[in-house]
Amino acid sequence: MSLLPLSPRTPFAVVPAGTPPGSPFTPRPPAPSSPPSRPPRRPTSKTWKALRALRSLLRALPLLPPSCSLHDGHVHSPRRATGTLFGHRKARITLAIQETPQSPPLLFLELAMQTGKFMQELGAEQVRVALECEKKRCNGSNGDDDDQKKKTSILDEPLWTAYVNGRKVGYALKREPSRDDVVVMEVLQSVSVGAGVLPCAITEKGEGDLAYMRALFDRVVGGKDSESFYMLNPEGTTSGPDLSIFFVRI
Repeated sequence: MSLLPLSPRTPFAVVPAGTPPGSPFTPRPPAPSSPPSRPPRRPTSKTWKALRALRSLLRALPLLPPSCSLHDGHVHSPRRATGTLFGHRKARITLAIQETPQSPPLLFLELAMQTGKFMQELGAEQVRVALECEKKRCNGSNGDDDDQKKKTSILDEPLWTAYVNGRKVGYALKREPSRDDVVVMEVLQSVSVGAGVLPCAITEKGEGDLAYMRALFDRVVGGKDSESFYMLNPEGTTSGPDLSIFFVRI
């Protein structure tokens, strides 16, 4: 290796070993500098709003399976509940939730979906029903309103946006049981688990036979803003409909 004068500013250049004396040598040009990186694009206000809504939804949903529980006051041990889905084939389906088949209903919810279509989906695939409602916000600083919001149970919300397997199907409305609903509940008092059809004569509407499905659910409370119901298969069976219902307040 030898040194050759290059320029006044750079007096010597390193010549690789084995280069014959007097042979021309051109030094390697300096590597071009990489172009300055573009600054990342800032998310728009719509993107931030969507991200906040998604984050609130993921935080509200309990991610534990029904058999697991935490003891930190946020996710409680599952409790059993009785859920009944019923309605005339072309009428909207109704969901009734009870502690036992003989106890008064905790919730009567009417979904904007025909009973026949819902039963078809339940027999063909897994069904995930997500019910979302917004938290009530008040402009003033009234302490009574704040206390009332804290006392409102998630199952006492009157209106929900309903999704079935990720598809928005409309709204779900909490309502008081009608006379026909009371008759159906009385007829099904002795049924703990099962599905079938009731004759149209037991109701006053006369819209044809009434289909029903009743099952036990694991009720998991994820907090004051989330509650989930996971349908259990009857004892002695390893397969059956797979239904989960999520109530989320965001």
